[in-house]
Amino acid sequence: MENIITIDEQMIPFKTGQTIMDAAMEAGVYIPHLCHNPEFEPHGSCRVCVVKVNGRMMSSCTTKATAGQKIENNTPELQENRRCLTQMLFVEGNHVCPGCEKSGNCQLQAVAYYTEMLSPRFQHFYPYRELDPTHPDVIIDFNRCILCELCVRASRDIDQKNIFAMSGRGIKAHLIINSPTGKLGDTDLNVNDKAVQVCPVGAIIKRKQGYMNPIGERFYDQAPIDEMGDIAEPHAGAKHHD
Repeated sequence: MENIITIDEQMIPFKTGQTIMDAAMEAGVYIPHLCHNPEFEPHGSCRVCVVKVNGRMMSSCTTKATAGQKIENNTPELQENRRCLTQMLFVEGNHVCPGCEKSGNCQLQAVAYYTEMLSPRFQHFYPYRELDPTHPDVIIDFNRCILCELCVRASRDIDQKNIFAMSGRGIKAHLIINSPTGKLGDTDLNVNDKAVQVCPVGAIIKRKQGYMNPIGERFYDQAPIDEMGDIAEPHAGAKHHD
């Protein structure tokens, strides 16, 4: 049997060892996601990329493509699930898009538009989370962190520094800084580190580079996220305006 899967009845070729997400991205088929980045091992934590594979809900970034799979990606049920997850992310942090310098370049915001999220729906948590402005080149805004762990993986696997980590479980889960004081300024983070580049939201911000592109000229102002191509997303480093 040929290495072919179908996604919403579209035939998609795949290479042995590829995940459903890998094959979809290579074919230019968009599957929504937040924690996935093609440069890292799949993580499967955000659950936004869940699709229906032969009738079963499965994470597309961790599920290997197998010949003959029939995959549903763009259905009302899946879109509602993704919309619900996105709504929960918005109320679990403090995301104020109109005042955020990442507006237009933010993957969470773009997925919200894609899923037609019109309101947060759930009650806001309004957690109290301090900013960390102690580094000369980078600011951490913990309010915007969506726990995707991309910075954790980038710092550990690419930068070989282990500057970031996750602590706590459930609603108490949060990003921490591995330094004696817990402050970013007491680490050897460099502004050019991969960990600084991969954040899909506005949690890791470079100093002196905010609001450089006006509204209308930012990445996802050009076209919806499903038309932009996954590998060209801001968090992957290409076409990044910030």
